[in-house]
Amino acid sequence: MAEYQIFVNGTIFTSDDDNPWAQAMIIRDGRIFWVGREESLPPCRGEVIDLKGKCVIPGFVDAHMHPLMLADFRKKIAVMPPKIRSIRDLQEAVRSRRKAQGPGRWIQGWGYDEQALAEKRSPNRYDLDQACSDAPVCLMRSCAHIRCVNSMALALAGISRDTPDPIGGEIERDENGEPTGVLKETAGNLLAPFLPAEQPGQQIDNLLELGELLASQGITAVCDMGNLDSPDDNIPIYEEAARRGFRQKVGLYYMWSHFAGQGDALPLLDGRMDRSRQIFAAGLKLIGDGSVSGRTAWMEEPYLGPSGGRDLSGGSGSSGSPDLSVGYGFPVCTDDQIESAIRFCKSHGCQLSMHAMGTRAIARMVDRACRETPWTEGPVPYVRIEHVTAPSEESIRRAADHGIAFVTQPIFLYAESASYLAGLGPERIKTCYPVKKILENGVTLGFSSDAPATFWAVPSDPLPGLKLAVTRRAADGTDCGSCQALDMETAVKLYTRESAKAAGFSGLGMLKEGYRADFAVLSESIFSVSPEQADEIRVLQTYMDGICVYNAIEK
Repeated sequence: MAEYQIFVNGTIFTSDDDNPWAQAMIIRDGRIFWVGREESLPPCRGEVIDLKGKCVIPGFVDAHMHPLMLADFRKKIAVMPPKIRSIRDLQEAVRSRRKAQGPGRWIQGWGYDEQALAEKRSPNRYDLDQACSDAPVCLMRSCAHIRCVNSMALALAGISRDTPDPIGGEIERDENGEPTGVLKETAGNLLAPFLPAEQPGQQIDNLLELGELLASQGITAVCDMGNLDSPDDNIPIYEEAARRGFRQKVGLYYMWSHFAGQGDALPLLDGRMDRSRQIFAAGLKLIGDGSVSGRTAWMEEPYLGPSGGRDLSGGSGSSGSPDLSVGYGFPVCTDDQIESAIRFCKSHGCQLSMHAMGTRAIARMVDRACRETPWTEGPVPYVRIEHVTAPSEESIRRAADHGIAFVTQPIFLYAESASYLAGLGPERIKTCYPVKKILENGVTLGFSSDAPATFWAVPSDPLPGLKLAVTRRAADGTDCGSCQALDMETAVKLYTRESAKAAGFSGLGMLKEGYRADFAVLSESIFSVSPEQADEIRVLQTYMDGICVYNAIEK
């Protein structure tokens, strides 16, 4: 690489409020050396790259996804259109996989949403038994908080009518008290020890493939928010993948439900919290409630229609939570888990991520976090709240006052509007993810995808999420509340600069002097096309540290 790379003749959006637009930039040693108007280029010698008027934006920073899960899931049955639109289609896919791999071997799938199936209901053990009875079957719902399994899988896990519901979970049962095969929230953990573990070599190969996909989408940094099934330390997997060519920056969060018992032996303390590393340990993750589309997020107002369950709160004893109707969803983590996670993060200066979608869950997490003085160094938020579907005005205000960041996913409304409508109705859906109100109150807010935990065939693609953010129209045309629509410049900042800020990535998210030269060259200007066409734009090139790692421009 020449000492200087000089990019000219571009339409460069920097995400830097002090210098938002430029036509040229100079890169030296993988970082932005200068950016500005072309007529002001400082004298220097090096390789000149003509951008030919193309739009350039900072690399996307996906502040909440599950890369290892996504890399693995891409090998499993995708229970979504265009191939699967009904339970009958699903059964055929399971039969085909069983025929290909033989009896006794796990058949796994992901991504189903009952509202997108012709039958408008979740599959159950009896549906799956008809497709395959001599091999265990496990399907993950799109939200990743609910599983559907067949009878063989239930038997392997020892789940019967006599198995009690775990705290923070539900074994769904039919009118006779028999498990239906639907396992909600922590009930899915009963199955985890019996699921086949992906071998490290295969995980690395899968990650390398995923890295290429992410690069083709302009994604240059991600947060791995943990795996509900696996207590493994995944940093060695990422580090080996990086040695073999995986280039994205990665901040990893450890699922506290897996690691709470390890205390000071938690792997993130082993010199891995240096945020200048390509792969670093960012902090802990707590699951506070479930999902809106799965009706397990802990809401202030009840879901519409039958609840299909019972009280899961555990009273005010073991869970430390008040009694509530299951029609409102339910809390997942205990007070003891919250307190121990806060103690650990305060002791070691790491960030705490708290999953909270429903109004009650958000209030619970924000209220507890507000009792603390920020414990992280520098600009890294000490607490970040994930998803934040239905925050109260009080929770928004208190988060702003105490420097708590929010990380949300516009793809949810875009891809899962049918489930949101069924559970909340057409008026409440317009108040979900009130991003404009959150920003007006001064909360640090970042965008992300939560891939693969959404009902979209290519869930990591940022462009559908950006389209929703500026149109507030779902993929099926559902009105998601135009009063919360953003302009495209703001939306891009939330997927670059602000997501980097919420996650604590240093030197990322802007095209600014001293920042890493991570950026994407687009086929058209995302700021000039109709917002309805935003998802039709293609990434032509992606640069990381000044190196072109993806190139779709024909020579």
